[in-house]
Amino acid sequence: PVGPGRGSGAGSLVAYAQKITDLDPLQYDLLFERFLNPERVSMPDFDVDFCMDGRDRVIDYVAETYGRNAVSQIATFGTMAAKAVVRDVARAQGKPYGLADKLSKMIPFEVGMTLEKAFEQEEPLREFLANDEDGAEIWEMALKLEGTVRGTGKHAGGVVISPTKLTDFSPIFCEEGGSSLVAQFDKDDVESAGLVKFDFLGLRTLTIIDWAIKVMQDKGHTDFDIDKIPLDDPDTFKLLQEGETTAVFQLESRGMKDLIKRLKPSCFEDIIALVALFRPGPLQSGMVDDFIKRKHGEEKVSYPHPDYQHDNLIPVLSPTYGIILYQEQVMQIAQVLAGYTLGGADMLRRAMGKKKPEEMAKQRAVFLEGCKKNGIDADLAGNIFDLVEKFAGYGFNKSHSAAYALVSYQTAYLKRHHPEAFMAAVLSTEMQNTDKVVTLVEECRHMKLPLTPPDVNAGDFKFTVNDDNEIVYGLGAIKGVGEGPIDSIVAARSEGGPFKDLFDFCARTDSRKLNKRTVEALIRSGALDKLGPNRAVMLASVEDAFKAAEQSSRNANIGMMDMFGELEAEESGDPYEEYRNIRQWTDKERLKGEKDTLGIYLTGHPFDEYEAEVRRFAGTRLSDLQASRGPQKLAGLIIDIRTMKSKRGDTIAFITLDDRSGRIEVSVFGELFEAHRTELQKDQLVVIEGDVSFDDYSASLRVRAKGVTSLLSARIRYSKSLQIRWQQAEVGQKHLDLLADKLKPFTVTQPDEGVPVEVCYQRPEVRGRVRLSEQWHVVPSDELIYSLYDSFGLGCARLSYDS
Repeated sequence: PVGPGRGSGAGSLVAYAQKITDLDPLQYDLLFERFLNPERVSMPDFDVDFCMDGRDRVIDYVAETYGRNAVSQIATFGTMAAKAVVRDVARAQGKPYGLADKLSKMIPFEVGMTLEKAFEQEEPLREFLANDEDGAEIWEMALKLEGTVRGTGKHAGGVVISPTKLTDFSPIFCEEGGSSLVAQFDKDDVESAGLVKFDFLGLRTLTIIDWAIKVMQDKGHTDFDIDKIPLDDPDTFKLLQEGETTAVFQLESRGMKDLIKRLKPSCFEDIIALVALFRPGPLQSGMVDDFIKRKHGEEKVSYPHPDYQHDNLIPVLSPTYGIILYQEQVMQIAQVLAGYTLGGADMLRRAMGKKKPEEMAKQRAVFLEGCKKNGIDADLAGNIFDLVEKFAGYGFNKSHSAAYALVSYQTAYLKRHHPEAFMAAVLSTEMQNTDKVVTLVEECRHMKLPLTPPDVNAGDFKFTVNDDNEIVYGLGAIKGVGEGPIDSIVAARSEGGPFKDLFDFCARTDSRKLNKRTVEALIRSGALDKLGPNRAVMLASVEDAFKAAEQSSRNANIGMMDMFGELEAEESGDPYEEYRNIRQWTDKERLKGEKDTLGIYLTGHPFDEYEAEVRRFAGTRLSDLQASRGPQKLAGLIIDIRTMKSKRGDTIAFITLDDRSGRIEVSVFGELFEAHRTELQKDQLVVIEGDVSFDDYSASLRVRAKGVTSLLSARIRYSKSLQIRWQQAEVGQKHLDLLADKLKPFTVTQPDEGVPVEVCYQRPEVRGRVRLSEQWHVVPSDELIYSLYDSFGLGCARLSYDS
């Protein structure tokens, strides 16, 4: 798969006729002279997008065609950025990894962030450096090294072809572990050396489209052709207007979604405009607001010459409601008003972009003279020239915007009409990026697409779609399980049918590819759930399963049958008799295993375990929240947090809370955030007291926090006691000693810093409740509760609240 075009090449009719590009330039006013200008000295080139899978094949073809000694990729030079230089210096100085990690995380994650800027902005960083000698030593050296070249890499797209041997023009090197040559000059230097540079770019979206179509073909859609879909499909535009653009090419960022909801695109031209509008220049100039108001009839469409309606200018600017948005429009205005050739107009556009005063003076004289010949007043012509010059700085290449708008539309169409195949393909291309997988799984849930958990008896390496139109989880998305182990699993399953249990799984797969750590990752992810009683038992039995597999393999190699083992297996009525007998995991432990291996909570939500308890002190679910005058209490899991600086220099945190019923954004300002930094971390459950209001811009509820409480603090404040329930037939001294050992590490010095402990016991002839003295008041943490579970059984401890 090859992209529909990139850059100004999409304006070439010859390229379209030869199927180099996929969009008819005549239909969308794409100008050939923007690509190949006869008045320009330098030659143009095509920057071409290929799918990720096919890009290396193209480079290999070029090397084979023009000579492997004449073709190479281009070097890039990585520098030591703020976060990286701190880690590098700490490693070189032999400082602990934890110290480097802590220091690095104190540096804000922002484009253009420097150590000096971070030091000025972050008070906790300054305090830490003032009080930590090792940290200050790292920082001092990092300041000296920041920005220096760290290493040499390979450019994502750049390829050069030389007329003779490459070494006649550039030094070369070979990447460690690679086989292809790389020029040691960067992209600018290779051109200075006289070489021709090409950009062969790998575009993930082309791979997504290709894989989605293959999934559709496997499901029977053999006649589907992405190049023949209608570009005016109402359902696709409905999806766009609603801002449901997660995974849609170029249109999925938070800011773009807000823009789409405001603009409400209703034709393909609007999508072209969206790609061009969503850039800092137009967004900051007010052009975007004008465009939206004019589109929706809230503002009159006017043209750059209110006193002179030139008939030929209206067709140029009417697609953008009278606003100069594209570079091609700058060229057309010069052609229509001042009689420029399109080649000359391209030179004008370039001059306006470079803003050279002497060149602009020449162009102004030519423009005014041309306007005079067309009967346009000199003052008006001068005003138009100034206006065009201003907008030329914001203007975007329409050829590029149109070509990428086509890919955007294609992905939106697939998402609307073939959602299972599309989302399976998107998930497959992002399998190694856990953060993206989390977002995409949430999107599947939002779209109400069924997603089956990982299963070694059903899944392949990639995400697939089964006969019930469910997306089957790709085993390749499990951390610690590579392609080799999965190939072994799929091969064994194809040869011998579904696996029966953990022991059968370990016996039939290749132990050279699946080690114990890999099998443990599969268990923790839930991929072996159908092969044993529960995950805790299977994890404890992995060692036994591998020993049994090794014994079976040895016996097979010497042609011997374990007769007694076979007989025992036949006589046993319990299919899980071979497994270890240990306590089943709590929901929290099970979900932690999923988070560690999948990056997400798949079979539940951590909030579920706490919901009944949390409702005692935060009664309203997020989905039921409404705007109100007074403060409200709400609780949820922090799934995202981002910070920014106010104009006064204070930190503002925007926290996304999730209680599974819904999500809401909470803003935490200045002193409140600084006071609760430790509690306000991802995956922490917090109780927020704040004002709930309706935000007109985002059309959603927002919360401004006035108070923050951790779950532990809420338990201490609101619970009456920690109740321990014993149902043993006999409670003796050993139980009391064990209880004392479990409670002691969690006792508090002041009674009001913890909660009382009550022991409730029940035997056939008696039941009772004993409240322990104040010296046994404890911090009611999960750690304590799980420790009690291990000793006295699952569910033996719970917090008591007022009814």
